[in-house]
Amino acid sequence: MSEENVEIVRRAYAALAEDGVEAMLAFTDPQFEMTTPPSLASEPDIYRGHDGVRRWFDSFNDALEGVYLEGQEFTASADQVLVVTLLRGTGRSTGIEVEQQAFLLWTLRDGLVVRGDVFAERGPALEAAGLSE
Repeated sequence: MSEENVEIVRRAYAALAEDGVEAMLAFTDPQFEMTTPPSLASEPDIYRGHDGVRRWFDSFNDALEGVYLEGQEFTASADQVLVVTLLRGTGRSTGIEVEQQAFLLWTLRDGLVVRGDVFAERGPALEAAGLSE
């Protein structure tokens, strides 16, 4: 099941890149929940359901345009997939291109992503996934 979960998450990232947030929702459970930590968000929050996914992506729009998430490394662990993710965008007022690396831990159930946890550092993300360096 682990490799199957990796493939689902890869397809979700591809859908997001090709067709946007609405396409990614096909891979997301309606009861989805995601938490952003203070270390990566000026306003940490919990995002629930498909509207929460939309709101999470909308939260970038004040400061950035052309936001793109690139999954660089996918690691399976039981019902979870840890993805080293590079967020790219362009500053809305400055035009400066920005990049931020984060570690997204996706939990899957019945072929859908049900939870997302965001980490600023690899160590805590690996620990949460039950993995070691």
